[in-house]
Amino acid sequence: MILTLTVNPAIDRNFTADRLVFEDRAYILSSSMSAGGRGINASRVIHSFGGETTAIVTSGGKPGTKFEQLLADSGFPVEVVRIKHWIRNNLTVTDKTGLTIKLNELGPTLDSAELGRIERAVSRKLPGAKWLMICGSLPPGVGPEFYSKLIAMAREKNVRTLLDADGEALREGVEAGPTVVTPNQQEAERLLGEALITRKHFLEAADRIRRMGAESVVLSLGSRGAVGAQAGSTIEVIAPRIDAVSPIGAGDAMAAAFVWSMSRRDDFTDALRWGVAAGTASTKLPGVTFASLEQTKEIYPQVELRTVA
Repeated sequence: MILTLTVNPAIDRNFTADRLVFEDRAYILSSSMSAGGRGINASRVIHSFGGETTAIVTSGGKPGTKFEQLLADSGFPVEVVRIKHWIRNNLTVTDKTGLTIKLNELGPTLDSAELGRIERAVSRKLPGAKWLMICGSLPPGVGPEFYSKLIAMAREKNVRTLLDADGEALREGVEAGPTVVTPNQQEAERLLGEALITRKHFLEAADRIRRMGAESVVLSLGSRGAVGAQAGSTIEVIAPRIDAVSPIGAGDAMAAAFVWSMSRRDDFTDALRWGVAAGTASTKLPGVTFASLEQTKEIYPQVELRTVA
């Protein structure tokens, strides 16, 4: 079983517009509302691939009631940790070319008792899990060491961990030694304090992040694919050229498919290929929509792997 954790979920309000322009009108072509969060998205992908998953989420206030209604038909088990403050609302606008604006609220403050309930929920589920995916931002006031504590807790239970975070939570989490970290280019730039522009930069960045403490790194590069680094090898994963419709959620699909593959005892290289295939296939779909296993299988043979000396 693959356990996912989303400490700072949201109601995602998604709009597709004919264009995104300044100082002129644009028209909304479609809209949708969904229960959002990186861990929730990962569980959706894993479930659709036929994997076993449970999502742990927080929920509070009037938005929390709607959030739980939106999750009710997810098809996989959801463990809700209730909090007293309202969860956040996020807004995403994508035009017909794939250009996207994403506006996220910071989220609610959590007190020590609520954090304790989250830890206990994770602890209860770890004995039945192979992987723990720790996904997304931390709400305001939650210390970056929170994710490090969960990584250590999982290690004690022999559960492998994926960390998908940003900022100080990523920095401290990497140092806690997770099985894999999956930063995108912007998150890696903030972590390393420098711009990543060239192929050489990407290869070196993945190795540098690994040497900070993670067992392995998957550096997501959007339409260019990814770089995977583990002890003794670095692998470039080249995504095929496609006509992308919406990039939102592609990184979540990549992380989920990577863990799904690893949980089947596939090797690191093949898991990278599955991850990039799922992320690429998902960009061909409108809004926050994730590719099915069959759609991912269509892309999988087109993904190119290069081992870097």
